[in-house]
Amino acid sequence: MGAQTQARATDPILLMKGITKVYPNGLVANSNVTFEVRKGEIHALVGENGAGKTTLMKVLFGLEKPDEGSIFIRGEEVKISSPNDAIRYGVGMVHQHFMLAPSLTVAENIVLGAEPRRGIWFDRRRAEQMCRELGEKYGLQVDPAARISDVPVGIRQRVEILKALMRGSDILVLDEPTAVLTPQETEELFEALKSLKEMGHTIIFISHKLREVKELSDRVTVLRSGRVIGTRNTDQVTVEEISRMMVGRDVVLRPMRPKAPAGPGEVKLLVNKLNLVRDGTHVLKDVSLQVRAGEILGVAGVEGNGQVELVEVITGLSPCDSGEVWVCGQDATGKSPGEIRDMGLSHIPQDRMIFGVASNASISENLISNRYNKAPVSNGFSLNLKAISRLSQELIGKFDIKTSSAQQAVGTLSGGNIQKVVIAREFSTGPQVIIANQPTRGIDIGATESVHKYLVEATESGTAVLLICADLNEVMSLSNRLIVMYEGQVVAYFDEVEGLTEEEIGLYMLGLKRQEPDQVTASMMGRPVE
Repeated sequence: MGAQTQARATDPILLMKGITKVYPNGLVANSNVTFEVRKGEIHALVGENGAGKTTLMKVLFGLEKPDEGSIFIRGEEVKISSPNDAIRYGVGMVHQHFMLAPSLTVAENIVLGAEPRRGIWFDRRRAEQMCRELGEKYGLQVDPAARISDVPVGIRQRVEILKALMRGSDILVLDEPTAVLTPQETEELFEALKSLKEMGHTIIFISHKLREVKELSDRVTVLRSGRVIGTRNTDQVTVEEISRMMVGRDVVLRPMRPKAPAGPGEVKLLVNKLNLVRDGTHVLKDVSLQVRAGEILGVAGVEGNGQVELVEVITGLSPCDSGEVWVCGQDATGKSPGEIRDMGLSHIPQDRMIFGVASNASISENLISNRYNKAPVSNGFSLNLKAISRLSQELIGKFDIKTSSAQQAVGTLSGGNIQKVVIAREFSTGPQVIIANQPTRGIDIGATESVHKYLVEATESGTAVLLICADLNEVMSLSNRLIVMYEGQVVAYFDEVEGLTEEEIGLYMLGLKRQEPDQVTASMMGRPVE
C-alpha cells in the first residue's frame, strides 16, 4: 500500500503543496496550488472550466507530471508517476466517462488486472463471490454476472467505485459523478458515499452542481484561473457565495423558462410515429412529438433510452425505419443534414469535441463551417476573408468567447468557450428550430448561465427549441412542456411543468411509472384519442 505513516486525525491524509503545471502552449493550468484533504471527509473541488481542477487531479493520479510542487500522503512525500503509483498509495479515480469494457461482465470488469485464478484458469465463481461481498460491504450491490452493456448508467458507476475499492483505494476522486443520474440514483450514490466516509474513506468530489456540493461535502475548495481562491467549511458558505468565488461575480443559478406563447404557436417541428431498429433492438418505438414557435419542449430520461437516436433521425444523421419528420412545414424525412439545415434547423450536438467542432481548426473556420458556401462568407467560388473576419469578431464579442484571436485553434479553449463557439455558430443563422442536446454538459456555471440566456432569447424571437438534457433540474427549469423517454418510447407527457417534482419525473425515467401510450401521443399532438 506504499507509505503507511500513521497520521493524526487533524493532519491531512493528502497534501498537494505548491503544485504548478504549465503546458507546452504556455497555458498555466495550476499556479502554486496547495490543496489539503483530511482523512474521513468528503471534500468538494469546484471551479469553472479551465480553472485547473482536472489538471490537479491528473497530477494526483499520475496522468500529468507537475513542473513544481510536492505530494504528501499520510504525512510522507511520495512520487506519483503513473496511475499504478497512485493506486499503490491508495488513490482511486472514477472518471466522468467510465473506463469499463462493455462486453465484459460486472465481475470481470471489477477484477480486471487482478483476476483470481484456479491454476492457470480464471476463477469466475470466485470473482463473482468477491464482487458480491465487496458490494454488500460498501452498500453498492451489483449483479456480478450481468454484462456492462446491459446495465444502467447508475450501476456502471457503482462498478467503477467498486473497482477502485477492490484495489485498496481509501482516497477516492469522483469526477462529476451525478452528471447522468436520476434523482433516485443520485440519492443512492450519496448514501453510499456517506457510508464510505463513516468507514474512514476520504472522498474528493468534483461537481458543477453546487447544491449537491452543499448537501454532500464537509469542505469545499474553489479554484479560479489555476489558483486556489479559498477553502471553506461547506455548512458556513452559501451556494451563491461559492458561485461568486468561482466566477468572480454574481451568477443567476436557476434558469428562467421562456414565457409561454399567448396561444398555440405554429408547429415548427413535427415528429410522427418514428421507429428505428438497431442490432435487433427497437431503439425508437412510435415516437411522436411537436414543438411550437416560441417554446422549449424538454426531453427527460436516463441516457441510453433513445434520445441520441431521436436527435440523429431529426437532424438527418440517421435514417428511420418508419415515421415522419417535418421541419417548418417541409418534409425532412430521409433528407441530408445540409438539406435539413436549409429548412431552418440548427443542432447543438451532445459531444462538442466529436460532433460540434474541428478541434485543430481555428475559431473562424468553425464559425463558418455551416455557411462556408453562402453569402456573405462565399460568392460560390471563393471565400470572402474580410467578411469572415467581420463575422468572427462580431460573434466572438456577442457570445463572449474568451480568446486571444479568431485564429486560435478551438481545441485550445476551455470547455465552456468551445461550447460558446458551437452556440454562436448555430444561433447566428436565424434558425426556426434548435435541437439542443445536452447543451450545458461539462461546462461551468458562468457558461451555463450564458447558454440558458441564449436559449430563452431564441424563443422570444419565435424559435422552437427541443431540449434534451440529462440534468433533470435544468430541463424542468427551462421547459414549457416536457416529455419523458424510457426504452425508446415517450412514456409521459406534461403540458405544464410547474408543480412537478424531480422525484415524480424520476419514477418515469426509471420505468416505474408510465402513462397510457395512446393518451400520451394524443395529448402531445393536440388531437383526440383514436
